[in-house]
Amino acid sequence: MTKTDMKTAAIIGGGVIGGGWAARFLLNGWNVRVYDPSADADRKINEMLDNARTSLPRLADVPMPAEGALSFVADIKAAVENADWIQESVPERIEIKHTVFMEIQKHASATAVLGSSTSGYKPSVLQEGATNPKQILVAHPFNPVYLLPLVEVVAGGETDPAIVDRACELLTSVGMKPLKVRKEIDAHIADRFLEAVWREGLWLVKDGVATTEEIDDAIRYGFGLRWAQMGLFETYRVAGGEAGMAHFIAQFGPCLQWPWTKLMDVPELTDELVDKIATQSDEQSGMHSIRELERIRDNNLVAMMRGLKQTDWGAGRLLNEHDQRLKDVN
Repeated sequence: MTKTDMKTAAIIGGGVIGGGWAARFLLNGWNVRVYDPSADADRKINEMLDNARTSLPRLADVPMPAEGALSFVADIKAAVENADWIQESVPERIEIKHTVFMEIQKHASATAVLGSSTSGYKPSVLQEGATNPKQILVAHPFNPVYLLPLVEVVAGGETDPAIVDRACELLTSVGMKPLKVRKEIDAHIADRFLEAVWREGLWLVKDGVATTEEIDDAIRYGFGLRWAQMGLFETYRVAGGEAGMAHFIAQFGPCLQWPWTKLMDVPELTDELVDKIATQSDEQSGMHSIRELERIRDNNLVAMMRGLKQTDWGAGRLLNEHDQRLKDVN
């Protein structure tokens, strides 16, 4: 990639998600400008970059592009001017996001992609009062952004379809899997599943059925492994045997009428329940620092995703395709 080919990403908000975006773009050869008013944003992002530099190249079987230049800037104007991609990752408060979008659009190119990392807001809500709603969309990633490829791309009612296509093209170029969400819906797709599992987990802890570690064991030693490579519906298709999905639904569909779960009800997060969960979580993994847990997580993700490369399946196929893309560029 020549200097004239290098693209620039502006990261507005340098927390866990914003820092992950910075690492994803930077290690794929983009220049990155970060704006975050926090005094220790540069420290946190550089620590995350240390993890990303260790883990992301291990997913590739071809040389990664030369790392782009990282800069921390004093204001939004300096971050977004002439940027190709602008990613907003500020706190989940709509008044803050609207204020940030207003400032961004004073200085950004009208052709830049303006993506929001929001996990809950619809893009049409983000577009309210915007001077250029056509360039605003949701680009919701998953932590760690520099390793997990999925990003939910959601257009609002006024989003320019050309911006959506451009967004998907750029995300693919940095090794991500853009998933176009067909309709606007609160919390998009993936987080609606996570919300359902999280609610049931809270009830199981509250009712004393299981500890936080036992619930995590049920996931990581069981269905989590299946979901990692086949997802939900393909897993159940296999469970239906030779007769397939229709047989599975006929066999297990009736149990959906049974009152197994409490998905429509949420336990009150009393001080007692919060303390119970926090104590169990500390007992489960409090012996590790957050940085240690991140490195353990990253190593495990790399090992699983590299295994999927060998079978050219799921995330592994995506990585093989990105290897070929990098080879073609180099």
